[in-house]
Formats: sequence, C-alpha cells, structure tokens
Amino acid sequence: MTSLIHPSAIVDPTAQIGQGVHIGPFCVVGPDVVLGDHVRLISHVAVDGRTRIGSGTVVYPFASLGHPPQDLKYKGEPSELIIGSNNKIREQVTMNPGTEGGGMVTRVGNGGLFMVGVHIGHDCIVGDNVIFANNATLGGHVEVGDHAVLGGLSAVHQWVRIGAHAMIGGMSGVEADVIPYGLVKGERAFLAGLNLVGLERRGFSREQISVLRNGFKRIFTAAEGTMAERMEAAATEFADSDLVAAMLDFLAKRGSRALTLPR
Repeated sequence: MTSLIHPSAIVDPTAQIGQGVHIGPFCVVGPDVVLGDHVRLISHVAVDGRTRIGSGTVVYPFASLGHPPQDLKYKGEPSELIIGSNNKIREQVTMNPGTEGGGMVTRVGNGGLFMVGVHIGHDCIVGDNVIFANNATLGGHVEVGDHAVLGGLSAVHQWVRIGAHAMIGGMSGVEADVIPYGLVKGERAFLAGLNLVGLERRGFSREQISVLRNGFKRIFTAAEGTMAERMEAAATEFADSDLVAAMLDFLAKRGSRALTLPR
C-alpha cells in the first residue's frame, strides 16, 4: 500500500517509511526516524532523533517525539526512543530518548493510550496496554508495568517502579515504588489498597481477587513480624496464587526508591 505524505510535510529522504503510512500537513520527520507500516501522523507532528514507531500507531497534532532529553547530563549520545505498535499518542505528548546514564533507550510498549500533554522522560520503560490520562508525567528512568493506569495530572518521580495493573489516582505525586495491582492516591501518594475495579474489568475472577486481597493484608496490614517475615509467610500461605507471587517478586526486586505504603 502506498504511503501518503502531505505536500506541506518535511520528511528527510533518509527516514525509513513503511507501507501505508500517512503523514499529514506540517509534520516534520528527521533523518534517523523509522515509521512502521500504517503509522499515522495526523498533522503538526515532530519526530526526530533515533526514533522508531511501531505499526498502526496514531500520533495527533503537536506531539514531539525523539527530541533531546531534558537532562543536563545528556551530551548528544546516539540514544533511542522505541515506540511499539497500535498506540494512540494524543495532542502535545512528549517522549524523549534515553541517555548514557540510563541504558541509551526509552521504550514504550504496544497498545497504549497517551492522552493530551503526557510526558515520558528519558530512559523510561513503559509496558503494554497502559493508559496515561491528560498531563500524566514520568520523570527519567521510571518503569511502568503492563495495564497500569495513571490518572490526570499525576507526576511520577525519577527511578520509581510502577507494577502491572496498578492505578495512580489523579493529581497524585508518586515518590516511591507502587506494587502490582496497587491503588495509590494523594498529593504525596500513599497505598490506598488494591485496584479492584481494574482487576474486575480485566477479567480476573472473584476467587483470584479474594486471594490477592488476603495476600495484600498479610503483607501490609498484619501486626506481627517485619516486612521480610510477612513476605516469607505470604509466599508459603499463598503459594498457589500467581497474583500474590507477582507482588512478592516485585517487592523482592527492590529498586533505588522506597516503597509506597499505606498510611
């Protein structure tokens, strides 16, 4: 299928353009950009740097993808921004490439929805099927698991990990790691429980959710023992639960930030 490039668009002749790509009015595509099949740049989209956009992704007006990261340590190293397939990247979204201090790549998965004004900072790793509401913001080096949801105007501190299926409430400031399936909220976010609505919507059974809730209580609300001791007890008590196992695995792989805890 032939690609369609509007006469007002500026596309470097060395950019790699797939089949059926649509590049709308006043878009600018740099020399090292790779656009997969059926990518659509609606209009006024600027894509630069070593940026790859996967097939079927749609980018809306005034998005800026692949321009130099907002990091004073960046010295022009040939880092990358890799965006997966079938994403919806709405107006004024910014996504920056990686840096030498963070692995040289920012990676965004497949099937995500990034609403107006979302920012993905340098060296972030974002999973599949995420939803970022308007003006959700990631600092550098943040990891976000599959199916996570970030509410509008939320902000995530650099180096924070957000587990799969987690929910970040709107206008929350997230300074510490968020467990898989967790629900956090607040100006300085605290762990408010589990993302029960999200789990139900994604088809987890009542039995699975019930076991996960019991595992959560065993780890976070039990009065006796240290966190390590409660984790060990939960691993034994809920050995047949993949959901509890995922939570425990996340906790065991502690990152550089602290853990978001209940009040």
